[in-house]
Amino acid sequence: MSQPVRLHILITTLPGRGQEQVDAYERLAPIVRAEEGCLQYDLHRVVGDPDQFVLVELWASREALAAHDVTAHMVAADAASPGFRAGPARVIEVEDRSVA
Repeated sequence: MSQPVRLHILITTLPGRGQEQVDAYERLAPIVRAEEGCLQYDLHRVVGDPDQFVLVELWASREALAAHDVTAHMVAADAASPGFRAGPARVIEVEDRSVA
């Protein structure tokens, strides 16, 4: 049985372009949340920096995450993001449960 996959994705936009990230997320979130295996998909702004974000994702399995990565909406989103992002997002996989 496959284990859940939890990701924390660090996103930095170009200076003053944070709202474009929020707008892109608001368009994409309902589509992603409807995908099979999506358990969580939430964007958080970093306190004190309007151009920095953490996207928290939880997927039921690696297979669900792999399927998500190749959907047409994600391919399109990945193609559009260099227009407002300062660089590639940093993806950090964390354990699904707390250590304590």
